[in-house]
Amino acid sequence: MIPLMLSRHTFYVIVLGFLIFSQGSSSAFSQCYNNEVVFAPGEEVTYHAYYNWGFVWINAGAVTFAVNDSQWRGNPAWQFKAYGNTYKAYDIFFKVRDSFDVWVDPHSLKPFEFQRRTNEGSYKAHHHYIFDQEKRVINASISKRGKAYRDTTFEWPDCSFDLLSMVYQARNLDFSRYDIDEKIPINLIVDGEVHSLYIRYLGKEVVKDRSGREFRCLKFSPMLVEGTIFEEGEKMFVWVTDDQNRIPIIVEAKILVGSVKAVFVDAKGLKNPMKAEIRDK
Repeated sequence: MIPLMLSRHTFYVIVLGFLIFSQGSSSAFSQCYNNEVVFAPGEEVTYHAYYNWGFVWINAGAVTFAVNDSQWRGNPAWQFKAYGNTYKAYDIFFKVRDSFDVWVDPHSLKPFEFQRRTNEGSYKAHHHYIFDQEKRVINASISKRGKAYRDTTFEWPDCSFDLLSMVYQARNLDFSRYDIDEKIPINLIVDGEVHSLYIRYLGKEVVKDRSGREFRCLKFSPMLVEGTIFEEGEKMFVWVTDDQNRIPIIVEAKILVGSVKAVFVDAKGLKNPMKAEIRDK
């Protein structure tokens, strides 16, 4: 039961949380392809994934985000990766090996190709998108166990992104212009469709990770919109470093039974110093 609840929600929650903190308003995303990038190849950020049942928090998995130099069809590219897994001790109950990959232009961060592979117990799925820059369409192929294979082509609206390229594109935005309780709209491509999603900025807080390290953070929460990828009544909160890196420290979401949480463990290869960490009191 516990590994099932964790696997079905936590990895997806972490990816969403990683992007939710930093989405821009319509005016901010009017410049959605910018050249000032706050990360670089070699960056790697890791999280522990927890499931809460009553008063018990269980560390059942790990998630890693990474940026690598790569190529796409013979041209220079960056590859963004996010991959999550349950620990071997939980694999006997419910084995999870999920991954997101996207190849982007290293200057504009426009996506070229996106793949999501889902392996959760007996459930398997594969999402594959090719972004046609000239025709402004997305060619998608989606396969899910127990469902018919689907090939589709749909319009690619300006400033709409897949989950993972949105994560990194959004980290380049300026937060200083947001007011507390401001609603921030985004367009997210999920399951071969473009979804409208709304986020609320909740202000600044100091939070601790599991080891007791303290960070100055910005706090965000999704404004749930009927018909989007969130279940009705689900609540999510994200605390993100209030510095140039804009890295989530804690992502927490309530689910039907209990809650799931991702907690920052370590970051390597950061382009900017981690100034949000409070080292001296």
